[in-house]
Amino acid sequence: MAHGPAPTVPTDVHHPRPQLTRPGWVDLGGPWGFAFDDDVVGMNEAWHDGDERFFDRTIVVPFPFESPASGIGDTGFHAVVWYRRTFTAQPPDGRRLLLHLGAVDYRAHVWVNGQQVAYHEGGNTPFTADITSALRPGGEQVVVVRAEDSPTDLRQPRGKQDWQRESHAIWYDRTSGIWQTVWLEEVPAARVRSLRWTPDADGRSINLHVRVRQDGREDARLRVVLRQGEHVLADDLYSVERGEVQRRITFAEHDMSLGHSALLWSPEQPNLIDATLVLLDGEEVLDVVGSYTAVRSISASRDRLLLNGRPYYLRLVLAQGFWPESHLAAPDPDALRREVQLVKDLGFNGVRLHQKVEDPRFLAWCDRLGVLVWAEMPAAYEFSSTTIERLTREWLDVLERDASHPCIIAWVPVNESWGVPALERSPEQQNLVRALYHLTKAVDGDRLVIGNDGWEQPVTDVVTVHDYASRGSVLRARYADWDKLEHTLARTQPAYRVVLLAGASREDRPVLISEFGGISFDPDQRAGWSGYGSVRSPDQLLAGYRDLVFALLDSAAVVGFCWTQLTDTQQERNGLLTAERVPKAPVEEIRRITTRVSAAVPGDAIDEFSYGDYPPGGPREPAPDFRLEGVGSDQNPG
Repeated sequence: MAHGPAPTVPTDVHHPRPQLTRPGWVDLGGPWGFAFDDDVVGMNEAWHDGDERFFDRTIVVPFPFESPASGIGDTGFHAVVWYRRTFTAQPPDGRRLLLHLGAVDYRAHVWVNGQQVAYHEGGNTPFTADITSALRPGGEQVVVVRAEDSPTDLRQPRGKQDWQRESHAIWYDRTSGIWQTVWLEEVPAARVRSLRWTPDADGRSINLHVRVRQDGREDARLRVVLRQGEHVLADDLYSVERGEVQRRITFAEHDMSLGHSALLWSPEQPNLIDATLVLLDGEEVLDVVGSYTAVRSISASRDRLLLNGRPYYLRLVLAQGFWPESHLAAPDPDALRREVQLVKDLGFNGVRLHQKVEDPRFLAWCDRLGVLVWAEMPAAYEFSSTTIERLTREWLDVLERDASHPCIIAWVPVNESWGVPALERSPEQQNLVRALYHLTKAVDGDRLVIGNDGWEQPVTDVVTVHDYASRGSVLRARYADWDKLEHTLARTQPAYRVVLLAGASREDRPVLISEFGGISFDPDQRAGWSGYGSVRSPDQLLAGYRDLVFALLDSAAVVGFCWTQLTDTQQERNGLLTAERVPKAPVEEIRRITTRVSAAVPGDAIDEFSYGDYPPGGPREPAPDFRLEGVGSDQNPG
């Protein structure tokens, strides 16, 4: 037990790195100088020296230049762009000044006062430069960023960003260059560099791994204080060995008794544990950082998904995190909270982040508000050795960035065979999916991993199926019971795709319909992709939603679903909300359908009666069959 008052770091909900915070960070968002470099002359002409004459436009960072919010709004092909801004900072005495970039798509060079301080490849993950030695005396500093993002390179992880000039089918306008927060942080020379929390619910404990920059402080120690509210759960002091601390923190036995729900995290009770880490050398405080964690477990066992050791039915909604005014960048930090709250309001207990590595602040709101996350890597679309190298490196960076978020319960390195188009026939492509699966399990063995979501699965913890059948009766015929489910997986093969490849056995793995629905309703009558079937009124949308959702809720063999999708996205008009986040039908009616008790987890009926977590959803009998207009088939173009 460490002596003295337990310190705290104030919560900052807008901090761009919510799980390792220090007060006093500086947001460099706002107007920057900007230039297209279509002739690729900037390097030869030394634009990196920061001469403002080369930067003939103004852009609002962190919005991509393709978006209206950037002030540019140019969706054409521009493979190379440059940014410039000034900021005021004095070289810190004995401390260091770090420049953080949340995400730059795809390849970035960074200079400060003409001195290169960073290079990074990968459009979805953060990187940091220590710029202390590049600072000039006198205060005014110049930072320049060169971003290179080839619009047509299909070997580059790009997700749903289109490689054609105009967005088509289910792909949409690109997000190039800076698209997440750029920020400054003054830090001590000896400091906490990174941390990772790994919960062990059965062991009533949290595993902690901290990396420390000791800067010659060989006797450094780390004080770790964990709290829930005013209650101190742990206050421990650890020695730092070779720049690392790895410890298991076990909680008192009574905290995991029948009243253990006060400690465990779930969507119904998102109990977080606040953490303060203090790096010490004797009595001298070297660094203080804030963080948080939670105790929860996720597993697949005997045809069931288990959250904290109990069967749990997943009610996910597919979200692409795209806004009309700002594309993949959130229009403002509060929009991230509003998005998570909308998921909760509609009755979903989770979200499938589709083809996007979401802003860490979104994940932090999922942690705080209680939303499970199915996290997915943006796809490349051409199989090659370059694709393998890029995908693997960036996926490891994604796992490193997000592994401590309790909301994340599943990792998805590949979706619908994108980037591995001959997966059913190619041993090389199958080996890539297997390698990504096992690599993910090696890095994070406590979460579910789905090698290839939707179909053609050579290896997976959960059998996932994408099925856009347009009528509830079709879903019932396919998934109503175990016999129908087995026949569907082996024979029906929705979308004409083999679900499990040779050598992959379902055994006792649970089955989840990880994409379905996709009903298109466009109140504004805009031209666009018609989805997987269309309706003409809010009442028809509700009827179709009820028909399809109830068909899966009535199945004792399916452990959850993911509805396509949360919002409209450009030409895709199949959201429950418009692109502007306006509900297309009454939220309370959507919620009533979403939260109806499932046949697969009948114990939910007890919780519904006792605690009111699941509002009554009307009659328990199957909804009347409903026929969608338009596509009306189970085929899936992507």
